[in-house]
Amino acid sequence: MIEITHEPLNPQDITSGVEKNSNGAVVTFLGSTRDSTGGRKVLFLEYEAYRPMADKQLAVVADEMRERYGVEDVAISHRLGRLEIGDISLVVAVASPHRSNAFEACKFSIDRIKQIVPIWKKEFFEGGEVWVGSQEDLESKASGAVVGSGDSP
Repeated sequence: MIEITHEPLNPQDITSGVEKNSNGAVVTFLGSTRDSTGGRKVLFLEYEAYRPMADKQLAVVADEMRERYGVEDVAISHRLGRLEIGDISLVVAVASPHRSNAFEACKFSIDRIKQIVPIWKKEFFEGGEVWVGSQEDLESKASGAVVGSGDSP
C-alpha cells in the first residue's frame, strides 16, 4: 500500500496490511511531530506535496526496497496538511522472512523518501516559521540564528 492523505494515520492498520504467516519480521517506523528543533519550540507543522510526482516517487521507493532487500510486503503512508505535536506524519511498515532485511529496507525507505519524494515540511515555531530544507533554514542552522517569520518556499 502506498498512500498520501490528509487524514490521521493509523499505524496498526498500516502494519497489519504487511503481516503474513510467511514473514518472521515486521518493522514499523513512525515519524511524529516533535515539540522542538534546533533550539526552537515547534508549535505545529504543515506538509505539502506535489501529488502526481509524490505518488509516483513513493511507489519507486517501495520498488527499490523490494529489489534491494528482497522484501515483498511494504506499506508507506504519508500525511499532508497541519499536524500538531505528537501527530504521526509518516508510517513505513516492512515485513520479510528475516529481520535484517526488514530493518535495512525500512531505514533505506526513510532516507530515500527525503531524497526523491516531493513532500515539503513547514515548521511553525515561537517567533517564526520556515520551510525545512530551504535556503533560509540551512543558513539559520549554519549560523545558529533563529529564523524570522519569512515565508520561503
